[in-house]
Amino acid sequence: MQPLDDIHAELLGTLKRYWGYDSFRPVQEEIIRSVCQGRDTLALMPTGGGKSLCYQVPALLLPGLTLVVSPLISLMKDQVAALNGVGIPAAFLNSALDAQAFQAVCREIRQGMHKLIYVAPERLLQEGFLALMQEQKIAQVAVDEAHCISQWGQDFRPSYRKITEFVARLPRRPVLSAFTATATAEVQADILAQLELR
Repeated sequence: MQPLDDIHAELLGTLKRYWGYDSFRPVQEEIIRSVCQGRDTLALMPTGGGKSLCYQVPALLLPGLTLVVSPLISLMKDQVAALNGVGIPAAFLNSALDAQAFQAVCREIRQGMHKLIYVAPERLLQEGFLALMQEQKIAQVAVDEAHCISQWGQDFRPSYRKITEFVARLPRRPVLSAFTATATAEVQADILAQLELR
């Protein structure tokens, strides 16, 4: 296990190299450390609080692929464009891609060309996608807008309930991280239960 100062230096170095920041915002480093140490993590952070960095930084440091489950195509596009813009290999697989572009991303995944893949929850258990993911070493599954998994949440999406089955069908359980800006105590408890966070 690395000494804490070494981990701090590595995290800050990654933050500076790719995003140009000299320091983390409050609680970001604590969340990132938790994920990097292989602990399932639920983070409740305000909109604009820098949630995405909390799974993007670990994605660069963990050995393998990070899968980001996101409900919004526009958000996926924006995040992938921003990551590519700073030299981080990332892509999305969603209905905005035509068949040719979709297959091209799948080939790139097989060749180990990406560190982050963004995907809608509806795709997780589709046969071709599941088979592709079972071939990969998935280090982290990051669940964005995690309140969507709770029937008590404001944006309940039944497809979010597929995440647990998807993770169970992987050959090796990755670390799970879940992020939301809006969750009552009831919704937080439901997220922990539904995602079976350890």
